Amino acid sequence: MTHDVRIRLRHIADGDWDGIAALEAEVYAPLGLSEGRAALESRARASPSTCFVLDGPEGPAGYLLALPYPPFESPDLARAEEPAPGTDPGSPQAPAPPAFPSDNLHLHDLVVAEDFRGRGLARRLLRHLATTARSQTYEQISLVAVAGSETFWSAQGYRAHREIPLPGSYGTDAVYMSAAVPEGRRG
Repeated sequence: MTHDVRIRLRHIADGDWDGIAALEAEVYAPLGLSEGRAALESRARASPSTCFVLDGPEGPAGYLLALPYPPFESPDLARAEEPAPGTDPGSPQAPAPPAFPSDNLHLHDLVVAEDFRGRGLARRLLRHLATTARSQTYEQISLVAVAGSETFWSAQGYRAHREIPLPGSYGTDAVYMSAAVPEGRRG
């Protein structure tokens, strides 16, 4: 597989948020699952080293947000992550809360723009997340499969945990899933 040379994977920068919020709304608003820019930014501030953007020729072509979270728990879409104690919660530049002490990295969101789908970009983001998770010594990656995406995530090696209750903000068919951080390639 060849990568589209016009697409660069990098950490999220401040100037990416309009495009990221637009992508998120395009995918999740019709499903009633859009959480809005402030919540998205709060999740990235919680762990900037595990959040990435696909930098396309005209702005973000996709993004991935992941943050440390206790196993079998997940962020509530109805609220943003809390700013660190002692900061003005209304400030858009409020420092991130301390990362949850966890060996689990929660893949909160992965979106690829419609015009860029079918090019292997979601798998590219997932491989990069796995490499990052290994380098930061995470042991597990979790996620919440929504809107019938459980089959996709199962094919990526994630196992469903139907017994785990989820916030109602994820919808009725949401499923908590997890996988061990894959070992790196040898050779």
